[in-house]
Amino acid sequence: MKYLPLFHNLTNKNCLIIGGGCVATRKARLLLDAQGLVTVIAPQLTDELSILAADKKITHVNRHFQPADTHTFSLVICATNQQHTNVQVSEEAQAKNIPVNVVDQPELCSFIFPAIVDRSPMTIAISSGGSAPVLSRLTRQKLETLLPQKLGNLAALAAEFRDAVKNHFSDIKQRRIFWEHVFNGPIAELSFQGKHQEATEALENKLNNAADSTPTGKVYLVGAGPGDPELLTLKALRLMQLADTIIYDRLVSPEILNLSRRDARRIYVGKQRSHHSVPQQSINDLLVELAKKGQRVVRLKGGDPFMFGRGGEEMETLMDEGIGFEVVPGITAASGCASYSGIPLTHRDHAQSCMFVTGHLKDNTVNLDWDQLAKPNQTIVIYMGLIGLRQITEKLIERKLPSSTPVALIQKGTTPEQLVIISDLEGIADKVDTLKPKPPTLIIIGSVVSLRRKLNWTS
Repeated sequence: MKYLPLFHNLTNKNCLIIGGGCVATRKARLLLDAQGLVTVIAPQLTDELSILAADKKITHVNRHFQPADTHTFSLVICATNQQHTNVQVSEEAQAKNIPVNVVDQPELCSFIFPAIVDRSPMTIAISSGGSAPVLSRLTRQKLETLLPQKLGNLAALAAEFRDAVKNHFSDIKQRRIFWEHVFNGPIAELSFQGKHQEATEALENKLNNAADSTPTGKVYLVGAGPGDPELLTLKALRLMQLADTIIYDRLVSPEILNLSRRDARRIYVGKQRSHHSVPQQSINDLLVELAKKGQRVVRLKGGDPFMFGRGGEEMETLMDEGIGFEVVPGITAASGCASYSGIPLTHRDHAQSCMFVTGHLKDNTVNLDWDQLAKPNQTIVIYMGLIGLRQITEKLIERKLPSSTPVALIQKGTTPEQLVIISDLEGIADKVDTLKPKPPTLIIIGSVVSLRRKLNWTS
C-alpha cells in the first residue's frame, strides 16, 4: 500500500488553492463541502469561482503565487499549468509539513485525492495511488449503484444511539453484534425509506429488550475454495466479515484471508507434508475453547471442508461439546483445478463416473483399492499424491490400466502460479521429477485429460 487512506478534518481550517481554472473549481467544491475556509490565489477565475468569491464563500487573491504564500494554511492544492510554480509550491509546503496536492503530478504530492462516494456522514474513498484515476472513477460508479442513497440516514441514526448502546452493553462484542443486527435488518430498511421516526422507535425498542449477557459462541466451518479469491462463496465472505477469530490452514491464500474483518484474530493451524504445526486434536480443542468464550469462529479450509479436510472430525467434537456450528461448502480443489485447466471431470464420450481419493503416504506406501481405480470409463482425482505418484502409476499399470492413459498434474490450481503438467501413466512420474512442481498439487487420471488440448480456456 503506497498511500495510507486517511480522512482529514478541515472544518474551519484555512485551505489554499493556487489556480483559478476548472480543476481548481472542482477542488474548491470539495473543500467547501468539507467545511474548509478556502482561499484561491489566481489572476483569473472561472465564472463559478467568481460567484463564490462575490458571495464571500471563498477568499480571492487576485495575483500569481508568491513565495511564502503557503505558510498560514493547513492544506495546499496547486492547480496550475506552470511547472515551475507547481514545483515551488510543493517544495515550500512540504518543507513546512503542510499537506500539498499538485494536480496530476503525484511525484510532487504529499497526498492525493481519491474518488469519493458521498453518503454523509458515510464517506467512501477510492484510490489507485494516482496510477489509474479513470479506473478509480469507474469503481466509484459501481459503488454508487450498489449503496442505498440514504445510507447516510442510517449512519446518522447510529450516531444518535451510540452512547446509549455503549452504556447498555458491557462487552464490546455485544455492541458489535447488536449493531450488525441493526444494520442488516428491518431498522435499516426503515431508515433507507426515510422513515426516521419509525426507525428511531424500532431501534429504541430493540435496545430496551436486548440483554446485557455474554454472547453465544458459534463455529462456522467454511470452505475457502481452491485458491482464486473470486471463487469464494458470498456466504463465506459474509461470515468472514463477522468472525471474531479466523482459524485457517496452509491452503488458504493471503488474498482470501485479507477479505476477513481487519480486527479479527487470525490463528494459523496449517499442516504440511510430514510436519503438522498443530495436531488435529489441538485444533478441535481450540474451536471448543473459543466458542465457549462467546466468540464467532470461522474455521477456514482450502477447497471444501468435507473433502479430505477432516471437517467431519472437528464437527463431531463440537457436537459432543454442545457447541453450535454451521458448515459452508466451498468449491472443491478437484472442481476448481479441473475447470481452470480445461479438463471436464465427466464427459459422455470419456467418463461416466469420477472417483476422489487421497494419495497420502502412510508407512511409505499408498493404500488404495487399485482394482476399483483401474476400471475403464472413469476419472480418478487424487489429492495429496505428489510424493506417492510413482507408486500410484505403477500400481494402476499392474492392474491393467493402459500405460497410455492421459494424466494431468496441476500445481496451485486457479491461482496465478497454476502449472499443468500433461503426460501419460507411464511417463508422468519422470516428467514430474524433471519439472519439480510444488504443492499443493492435484492429479487427474483418465481419458478426459485429452480434452484439455481443445478446451483449455485459461492459456
